[in-house]
Amino acid sequence: MGCVVSTPKDSGGNRRRPGSIGEVSVYVPGLRIPKPVDFVQTLGVYLSKNIVERLSALRTRIVVMAGQEGPTITRTKRKTQHGGSTLADLVQALEDYLPVLLGLVKDGSHLQYKVQFVWVNQEDDKEETTMSNAWYEVLSVLHLMAMLSLSQANLLLLPRSSSNDGHQPKVSEESRRASVDIFLKAAGYLDCAVRHVLPQLPAELRRNLPVDLAEGVLRALSLQALGQGVDIQLGMAIDSTKATLAVKRRLACEMVKCWQQAQDNIMNLPLTNGWGEKHCLFVKWKYVEAKAAAYYYHGLILDEGNTEKSHGMAVAALQAADEYFKESKKLCEAFNAASPLSRNSPPWGTMKYLSEKIPKDTSSKVRINRDLYSHERIMETAPTLPDFALALKPDEYQLPQVDSSWRTENIKVGQTDPNNLKGDK
Repeated sequence: MGCVVSTPKDSGGNRRRPGSIGEVSVYVPGLRIPKPVDFVQTLGVYLSKNIVERLSALRTRIVVMAGQEGPTITRTKRKTQHGGSTLADLVQALEDYLPVLLGLVKDGSHLQYKVQFVWVNQEDDKEETTMSNAWYEVLSVLHLMAMLSLSQANLLLLPRSSSNDGHQPKVSEESRRASVDIFLKAAGYLDCAVRHVLPQLPAELRRNLPVDLAEGVLRALSLQALGQGVDIQLGMAIDSTKATLAVKRRLACEMVKCWQQAQDNIMNLPLTNGWGEKHCLFVKWKYVEAKAAAYYYHGLILDEGNTEKSHGMAVAALQAADEYFKESKKLCEAFNAASPLSRNSPPWGTMKYLSEKIPKDTSSKVRINRDLYSHERIMETAPTLPDFALALKPDEYQLPQVDSSWRTENIKVGQTDPNNLKGDK
């Protein structure tokens, strides 16, 4: 049910393509931006003036804020004239809108098919997509809430210079812990979108969704959020004197699983434009980077064994870590060079530590073990990484209750006759 209108990229639409997105700790695919719709014309005959005006006001607020802040919100922590973060304001606007919007789909209401909702796509070659289905609007809102959460995490994880301890930029432990909570919240929005909103759309509409909202992209984004959350946990474990090698290896292996599954979800999708290609490069880079970390810690644990075989496996694992680390640096450069241009924040956390340790420890262990054993006895194939279940889970986000204003809303008599709806399905 509902119709689909897609506008190709050469139609003169207004998709925003910034030349640069600045420093990136967390990659946020281009934010999908809503375009105005006319609730009065489409719903005025069915609903009271009060609720139509409320829907219009809430959505117009989002259209204006997202249109102004969307192109820059990932780059700069801007403030409103009242001192509040524009990022937080836009999230609040979406949270205010969602319970009222859900009244259109309450109990399978035919009103869900009455409004043509229009959003500008970013990762899809189509300029924008219009669908006459309120569940498409709900899906788009959840996607934007998740992307804004990732933007918030990016701002928290950009290193800041401290006036207290010299010039080295750092990310505070408070910011790192807060970012993990935000990653889980973002993953929760996306998980809800996949499990509870996508199934509400007819199969034909699901096939016609822009690639930004394809199930594979939504799942990949959720896994990315989990993967970056695990990365933060690994960085904190590295800083902790209490965390064992086994704990660090487990976290690194979980990170590999997150990024591998993210890559599996998007590798066959048509992410071919600037944003989409950059998204694929980011996932590939982080997957290879995670493998470097996992093989490093796996190698250190294997080297604690007392047998020639364990030492040989350790050398092979560390060599794999070194090769993956070198590959990750090339992929990082390719990611930053892809449009829109970006740059790495000053090194910190897991990769700052491993960029110093992997080359040094690999060279040392290889030299020692090759002095002890003949070259032929050292394994040249990296051992299999251990498989651990993911400990981090998305937050259990549930769609809010329908706004109380709908309790007294009487859909006008005669407008629910199924015979009047054939043209709207």
